[in-house]
Amino acid sequence: MSEQNTINHIGFVESVNGQSALVRINSQSACASCHAKGACSAADQEDKMMTVPTGGADYRTGEQVRVSIARRTGLRAVAFGYVYPFLVLMTILVILTAAGASELQAGTWSLASLAPYYLAIYLLRDRISNTFTFKLEKLF
Repeated sequence: MSEQNTINHIGFVESVNGQSALVRINSQSACASCHAKGACSAADQEDKMMTVPTGGADYRTGEQVRVSIARRTGLRAVAFGYVYPFLVLMTILVILTAAGASELQAGTWSLASLAPYYLAIYLLRDRISNTFTFKLEKLF
């Protein structure tokens, strides 16, 4: 995969378990490198843990690695997490408002409509996770 078509993060192997490795990635917002981040509450930085298949390669705890995913796959994750729920919420809101429901009722039902969506995502998490393929490579 070319650099343009992938999303890459540098991480460290926390543990190796059979054919997968637990990798710690330091995730930071775009403004975390800003010189004014100390005076701004928008800058955030946190460690994320993810399990990545090793592909049969030998990895050791503490080793620095690059985790890659296809850009289009990353965009699909954004769609599942943000775009589709927004569309569900807005569709229900518009339908209920057009049907004559009060704003309070329409808003409440719109928010409540997200519960089945996220429940379905949770129940289908194994099937969905199979569509997101991460690559792990050593950094020397």
